[in-house]
Amino acid sequence: MRPLPCLLRAASALVPALLLAACGTGPMAPPAAAPATPVAAVPAAQDGVVARGERLLVYLPRSGDTLRSVAAQWLGGEEQDWQIAAANGGIAQPQPGVPLVVPLSSPNPGGISGDSYQTVPVLCYHRFGSGGGRMTVTPARFAEQMQWLVDNGYRVVRLAQLGDYLAGRAALPPRAVVVTVDDGYASFHQHAWPVLRRLGLPATLFVYTDFIGAGLAVGWPQLQELSASGLVDVQVHSKTHRNLIERQGGESDERYRQSLDQEIRVPRELLQQRLPTPVQHYAYPFGDANEQVLDLLARQHYTLAVTVTPGGNAFFAQPFMLRRTMVFGDHDMEAFRARLQTSRRIGAQP
Repeated sequence: MRPLPCLLRAASALVPALLLAACGTGPMAPPAAAPATPVAAVPAAQDGVVARGERLLVYLPRSGDTLRSVAAQWLGGEEQDWQIAAANGGIAQPQPGVPLVVPLSSPNPGGISGDSYQTVPVLCYHRFGSGGGRMTVTPARFAEQMQWLVDNGYRVVRLAQLGDYLAGRAALPPRAVVVTVDDGYASFHQHAWPVLRRLGLPATLFVYTDFIGAGLAVGWPQLQELSASGLVDVQVHSKTHRNLIERQGGESDERYRQSLDQEIRVPRELLQQRLPTPVQHYAYPFGDANEQVLDLLARQHYTLAVTVTPGGNAFFAQPFMLRRTMVFGDHDMEAFRARLQTSRRIGAQP
């Protein structure tokens, strides 16, 4: 079978041959043999499907269809529209009656090309506002950064989508990027959330649960609002924000084990009780973890965990040691763009 974009080019000229190719029942004829029958005259099933095989289907768009609506119908979610666009030569909008290739499986889940492979940057923010030092990003700068991503072909994806990507089950957009925010300051709800909501961008908010409701922190009503939005995943940043690999003075092995259990199990259970979203992701305080921490995460059924080691994440990244790149308040747009590592040459150092 030819690559998907080739199927699209052939579809507009030779639908019968495309049907055979899509269903795996025969070879594709050369374009010179194309009949004069208009594409729109090809019969389709009630659901608009002209032909279907194991790897793709051919769909005749109807008036009002968009790539997002077709993706929601056939690929399980609107956010998969990029796969249809890529399979059809990068189109932005389907045309009624013109065959559209819909890939049913990811042709390249690892994002590997001839001399490079895909890496997914995970951005890390902390506070938002006009003061507060280097860890604070101004609302205007954050809005500028998010708008720049939208305007320049980047696709902000959910952290949860990295799970299938790392398992080789699903591809991510070539310029995929993840947005995360640590600690749970109220400034996220006040300044960053309106930007994300306006642009429709998902993000993960990592909270340490002893901080919830404190003077500068978000409260439970705000967390419930964020979770209910469908755009913000509230996940675990520990219970007290202690460094998980540093022993306190005189701390015994048993007391250390108990403390780790409190920092890993208790916040997950609390968030699951109070919020309507699955809790499966963990951000290490100070970015530090050891084998004992990794073992407890697995026992508590976490699936992904993030550090603060900068760089992008390839398909072979360790799910419990994902790289994450800090964004500071003194970063201008040039510095921000430099942190968006979406590919790496084969053989290059991480």
